[in-house]
Amino acid sequence: MTYEHLGDLLRAHRAQHGNQLAFRTLWRNWTYSQLDEESNRIAQGLLSLGIKAGDRVAALTKHTDECVILLLGACKIGAVCMPVNWRLAAPELEFIFSNGEAKFLMCDHAFWQTAHATEYAKRMHCLRTEADTNAIGAANNIGGGGESFPQWRTKFAALDPALPAWSSDTAVQLYSSGTTGLPKGVELTHANLLACFAALTSGLGMNAQSVMLNTLPTFHISGIGLALLTVYQGSVTVLNPEFDPKWILPAFGEYRISHVLFVPVMPRLIMGLSGEGVDRADYSALKSISYGASPITDQVLISAMRTFKCDFVQVYGLTETTGAITYLSADDHDPDGPKKHLLRAAGSAGAGVGLRIVDAATGRDCAEGEVGEVWIRSQQNMAGYWRNPKATSDAFPEGRDSQGGWFRSGDAGYMREGYLFIHDRIKDMIISGGENIYPAEVENMLMQHPAIADCAVIGVPDDKWGEAVKACVVLRGTGSSGVTEAQIIAFSRERMAHFKCPKSVDFFDALPRNPSGKLLKYVMRKPYWEGRDRQVN
Repeated sequence: MTYEHLGDLLRAHRAQHGNQLAFRTLWRNWTYSQLDEESNRIAQGLLSLGIKAGDRVAALTKHTDECVILLLGACKIGAVCMPVNWRLAAPELEFIFSNGEAKFLMCDHAFWQTAHATEYAKRMHCLRTEADTNAIGAANNIGGGGESFPQWRTKFAALDPALPAWSSDTAVQLYSSGTTGLPKGVELTHANLLACFAALTSGLGMNAQSVMLNTLPTFHISGIGLALLTVYQGSVTVLNPEFDPKWILPAFGEYRISHVLFVPVMPRLIMGLSGEGVDRADYSALKSISYGASPITDQVLISAMRTFKCDFVQVYGLTETTGAITYLSADDHDPDGPKKHLLRAAGSAGAGVGLRIVDAATGRDCAEGEVGEVWIRSQQNMAGYWRNPKATSDAFPEGRDSQGGWFRSGDAGYMREGYLFIHDRIKDMIISGGENIYPAEVENMLMQHPAIADCAVIGVPDDKWGEAVKACVVLRGTGSSGVTEAQIIAFSRERMAHFKCPKSVDFFDALPRNPSGKLLKYVMRKPYWEGRDRQVN
């Protein structure tokens, strides 16, 4: 069946199999009937507050089930759900609440104080989440006040408002990380999401019998998107509010998990558990592990394939493309065969997706194998950046068309035999002595060193060359403590052109990452560029 709107597919699932499980959480389970009923109550509650089509309702929560029912309730009246990064400080929250002009906030207890340190909180109707109420006691016993989300919504009848809705309506607004400026609100429509779900169903090999494990954050397209994907399919998601390797390991067998999407740091942490029976865990129901969002080294990928003994699928995409637009299939994961080189590929274009590699300086299309900026045309391309027409125009330099328009990804890559290879973010590229150096290539080489557990490569100021390559390294443990900067540099120079190799090495206990596992390279670069007028992005 073809759906035009998220509300339509939820109504259909309730009619067809309302008693079937939709979400399994630490606190409660949700059937499709319950999702539909509770989203109707929320829709009526939002209407009672004067919230209307186009208004934003914010969610500051780790609990994906409650974020999803808020989103579904909002979409039934044409309002837009705005999941917000729960790691942000009060001034950062102030900007996002204000930028989105949010009328409503659903918030975990853990973030209540920070949210209410903002001036804008006074303008929103604020409620606490149900899971936190269950976790720390009845809502009226929690310090700081605030009615609970479940208490509030029980005041309203589970009556479907049945308001007009269109596929072009914005369903969710996610904020960019703001690593090079203020965050931008990415508007994703019902049509964007439904196009993505149709492609993911095929690309990940899922169906109505699949059981997805989801521990990704609500404010990330993968976290909220995968939860909605199983609603689209009528299947079930097992949700955990945080990534916990010790919980996940037995969960594979206990919940008969068939599919999971990881960022690369996650399988590495699971495989790093000592004395937890990683090799003896029950993976018998596991059909596929998808991975993406940041580069993975050959070492981690091959080890994971041997540990979990299931299909692996790499996905590549951005928030602005509603997630995945390329897939590296299980057949292309061939570490010991003729396709071994494809382990470094992001995959081939999904259904209805066009790819171009463009020279950012001249606008010309690059030849096969030549590195340039990745441009994407897809029905999954965002509607635009919320109230930021210049940024939207810059992202679509050739305008929009019936196929979504060509979107500038900001990623550097090249095409070869129909496969996309990602080098790095354009802004992370290092220019040293006129040579372009892509950190991901250097990082993959460094991760072959037996003493290195994690690493990041950045450009730092150099009076002679403009920028020099620096490796930021985390060693594996006490047995590796004697490894020196000179040894790592020598190791690099044996394996890579010298101009790409680190000129210096700094050692860290851990590298800064966001909740999605992405390295925060701007945080690492900042001390080295303090007080300088940097001439490169």
